[in-house]
Amino acid sequence: MTGPAPTPIGVLIADDDPLVRAGLAMMLDGAPDIRVVAEAGDGTEVLPLVARHAPDVVLMDIRMPAMDGLAATERLRARGAAPEVIVLTTFDADEHVLRALRAGAAGFLLKDTPPGEIVTAIRQVARGYPVLSPSVTRRLIDRVADPAPDLRRARARERLAVLNDREREVSVAVGQGRSNAEIGAVLFLSVPTVKTHVSSVLAKLGLNNRVQIALLVHEAGLLDDHG
Repeated sequence: MTGPAPTPIGVLIADDDPLVRAGLAMMLDGAPDIRVVAEAGDGTEVLPLVARHAPDVVLMDIRMPAMDGLAATERLRARGAAPEVIVLTTFDADEHVLRALRAGAAGFLLKDTPPGEIVTAIRQVARGYPVLSPSVTRRLIDRVADPAPDLRRARARERLAVLNDREREVSVAVGQGRSNAEIGAVLFLSVPTVKTHVSSVLAKLGLNNRVQIALLVHEAGLLDDHG
């Protein structure tokens, strides 16, 4: 006997271009474990559709007319039990991508990403893993000019001051792109202990995911300090 089939990953597609939505929906419907539950043509439609259909993942275009994907992401991730958000963009150094990641998006995909990689990314974030590495995040930050780097660094360091020494070490390792197993090996900790520290860091800093830890550590200049 086989057990019940796993529940498909519910996806909401938010894009103002109906052709893009249709193409994504057609492509995703070909994956047996993914189901498109709703489509939004503007950011204003996202929250009501999420409340109605409870998707696991939202594919969010940044540039939409009445409410852009950035504002929709911020409002969505500020709610409890929010779905994961993957930002769709045409440009990998778009400063809005960074703002979306700071708001709690699980990562970003270029619109010309191969279909198989989009499917893999959806599966990944549905399991709680970001769809971009901290090293990609760091390159993104480096390519986008920050109008007030000193102020942002000071604020980031002030936020990180609530961490104890071990949590700070773990945060820097996350910012370096290390996996839990790699962090454990470097800091001589078990993987469950690393997970506990990461969870504590997220809770203390009010963050959603490891990408946000990496961003904050980078902004604080701690990766520069550690080479």
